[in-house]
Amino acid sequence: MFSKKTFEFLAQLDKNNNRDWFNDHKSQYEEYVREPALDFIRQMQAPLAEVSSHFVASDKKVGGSLMRVHKDARFSKDKTPYKINVGIQFRHFMGKDVHAPGFYFHLANDECFVGAGIWRPESKALNAIRTCIDENPNSYKKAIYDQQFKSIFEMSGESLKRPPRGFEKEHPLINELKRKDFIAISPLTQKQVCSNNLVDIVLERYKVADSLMGYLCFALEQPY
Repeated sequence: MFSKKTFEFLAQLDKNNNRDWFNDHKSQYEEYVREPALDFIRQMQAPLAEVSSHFVASDKKVGGSLMRVHKDARFSKDKTPYKINVGIQFRHFMGKDVHAPGFYFHLANDECFVGAGIWRPESKALNAIRTCIDENPNSYKKAIYDQQFKSIFEMSGESLKRPPRGFEKEHPLINELKRKDFIAISPLTQKQVCSNNLVDIVLERYKVADSLMGYLCFALEQPY
């Protein structure tokens, strides 16, 4: 599993973010980053099914739950080739990419956290979620205003500056309807990430986000 050496490697990569250095240290990347990440994914397979059988924990080296270390820098001013974090997404089996509903795990030197929800859904899905919140507000409010949920998670992501088309600015849930992302974030410490109880900690938090995930799947007419 993850260790202090995982964070040390990512810190070194941050200082030496170029292909020559990475190729010279690829064995360390494999030992301290990729293999621990794939091991974590394998250990999450059975526990994740306790939350929902519709989310996939795939330990494939390419195209699985572990997100690529290579950055897509085409539209970024930062042209360094590698990510300095570990991103793992357990996405819904009906989703084709990172924009599908999913559970998330993030490891980096500046922050570690678990997440649940949907990041930057395409316009049709986003409109479906907003319409569902408008027509079924009580279940959504129950999910995000639950005391246990609020004590562990915080809703995050970007929002519109103005109300989306078709919704009045006086709508009681207008701040929720403005969201571009419906993501709940719960921070982790490096000590928790490196502990033998990481799977239990992550699973417990995913279970707390159960109502939010169920609601989003309901809005998108996906099984949960």
